[in-house]
Amino acid sequence: MTASYARAERAALCDLFDQVGPDAPTLCAGWTTFDLAAHLVLRETRFDALPGVGLKLLSGYTAKVQRSLKAEHGYDGLVRMVRSGPAGVYRVVPGLDEAVNALEYFVHHEDVRRAQPDWEPRELSPGLEKVIWSRLRSLSRLMLRKAPVGVALHRIGGGGHAVALGGARNAARVEVTGRAGELLMFCFGRQDHARVDLAGEERAAKALMGARLGV
Repeated sequence: MTASYARAERAALCDLFDQVGPDAPTLCAGWTTFDLAAHLVLRETRFDALPGVGLKLLSGYTAKVQRSLKAEHGYDGLVRMVRSGPAGVYRVVPGLDEAVNALEYFVHHEDVRRAQPDWEPRELSPGLEKVIWSRLRSLSRLMLRKAPVGVALHRIGGGGHAVALGGARNAARVEVTGRAGELLMFCFGRQDHARVDLAGEERAAKALMGARLGV
């Protein structure tokens, strides 16, 4: 049977939700674990509010729905809903949960882990590392589209690199090296919490660290 990394990361995140409680910090700016749990339920069950996740013009409605989910279900109820998933279209369309949610839940699991004191990177299975790297190669240009410099990603522990050019055509290039999971966190906009090494001009590296990356 094919491993489901989406389900495994979902379960691990819910275990962590239970452990840290509703008021723990996350790497999602301004969100507690309560807010993150509501977001995860919203994205699977309230497609009417989903556009506001990425569009500022519609974000007010999305925030309103997120607050209503918190009020209606409470923290424990939301965590149970996340744990029982996938829900909505992710449940009925074969393969969609794994295709979309494997990275989503990995990143949000790390958003909670890395916001806690004394966190350390997990030792990921070779299979999960391979999946992350494969998806990252496909998504890197999208995730780095706002990078003010050129970027080359170099994976430790598997070989190969993917290049995604951002900014001006002749911009300086920064080499970013790390394990697949760390590169994913970096490209998802968690630069300050990714264990990677940067090589390149100091000014270019600093600009990349401060850029708004992600989907």
